[in-house]
Amino acid sequence: MVEKRLTGAARKLRGDPTDAEKALWSRLRAGQIDGCKFVRQFPIGPHVADFACRSAKLVIELDGGQHATSDTDAARTRTIEAHGYRVVRFWNHDVLSNMDGVLESIRSELRLSRNLLP
Repeated sequence: MVEKRLTGAARKLRGDPTDAEKALWSRLRAGQIDGCKFVRQFPIGPHVADFACRSAKLVIELDGGQHATSDTDAARTRTIEAHGYRVVRFWNHDVLSNMDGVLESIRSELRLSRNLLP
């Protein structure tokens, strides 16, 4: 039942992306970064990750101002990591104002992920 609920939530989130999610997705989709395929709003455990590259086991989370004092983000990260993924977080503002820097960080994380995989 949880899986069905998460699939519906993920579908709803895909239909109503933030400006930062739209901007980053336009650069991640279709293997534009080092040929790595990302998916949006991907259910992992009890959470829906903003973006995930399943082959590199990398999750990208975008955070708005409401996350500045969020105690739940650390627990969310631990749960996603328990499913074998590495989690990197970016502020929405950084995505919108420094896309090149964010993309370079993602490339670095992808290279690191590839080196960590068996």
